Amino acid sequence: MTILVAYDGSADARSAIEFAAKHLTAGPTVIVTVWEPLLVQLKKYPLAAGAIDPSTEDEAHAQAEQHAKEGAELAITSGLSDVTYRAVADNESIWKTIVDVADDIDASLIVTGSRGLAGVRSVLLGSVSNHVLHHAHRPTLIVPPAKKQG
Repeated sequence: MTILVAYDGSADARSAIEFAAKHLTAGPTVIVTVWEPLLVQLKKYPLAAGAIDPSTEDEAHAQAEQHAKEGAELAITSGLSDVTYRAVADNESIWKTIVDVADDIDASLIVTGSRGLAGVRSVLLGSVSNHVLHHAHRPTLIVPPAKKQG
């Protein structure tokens, strides 16, 4: 059973990895972080073209690689083994890229947190996890936010 875990560095993504490690008996686990190249951002948000800095392209890719590596380290620390990671460029939408990677690796299960770092964009454009759930042709586990201690 290969598990694909979507990871963006958010608290909910961390909870998803920890939940998967605690509750799933896994074989290979792939942590994927999706990043938006500059051209995709310009296509999606043409009115924001003046605010997008082209010099941040390499930085965005490096940050995605770092998030993916961080997610893999968290997965191993949480008890998963045979963990690899990828930072994948989004060419259309983040949710579609996650579904495509799951198809490419023939994942038995997709695991994602219920909310990520998208903030206001997720409210306006819809939740990535919701789109993955409705478009993936394989089991999908959406892990809700961890309960706050209080």
